Amino acid sequence: MVKNLNFCQYFPLSLSLILGILGVVCGNLSVRAADQVILKYSILRESVSVPELSTLAKSGQVSPSLKGYLKLANKKPDDLRRALNQNVDVDPVFLSKILNSFAGNIILDQLGQILHTPSKKASRESLRGALVTSAVSDRNIKVIEILENYPTSDLHVDGDRLAEVYQQIKGMTGQIPRLGF
Repeated sequence: MVKNLNFCQYFPLSLSLILGILGVVCGNLSVRAADQVILKYSILRESVSVPELSTLAKSGQVSPSLKGYLKLANKKPDDLRRALNQNVDVDPVFLSKILNSFAGNIILDQLGQILHTPSKKASRESLRGALVTSAVSDRNIKVIEILENYPTSDLHVDGDRLAEVYQQIKGMTGQIPRLGF
């Protein structure tokens, strides 16, 4: 178990890293965009508006409430903007095939323990839909697109689990040979 981890320091990078790895390793649904991301970390629970994040990602403008969150997290708006716009090139057909396979379902189920619907049901389908929909238009996935394409009004993020996974991935990155992706 990771102790003394400043989650706010790692959240934007770890979310984009996990989603980026999923996009690399791994039809079109009628989708409704998420309205907010609800981050649960330890006993804290905060929500951030997806439209506010979209505005930051696209124009660099920071809303007063988002500015407050960034100040509490000791983060600069440009850092979050970079994380939200970080992308992974992926073929949408390949991604759909992978995510609809047995291995893809396992990956989606694992990721669904961290990023999930409010009821924690249908997280696999919600994540698959958000990822594939994000890749369809431009053959890449950005973190902000996944948030915008998530098919429920709220996307819950389990910060404790995300921090654990981030530390595991961070530890593995030096052990994995470059595969030429």
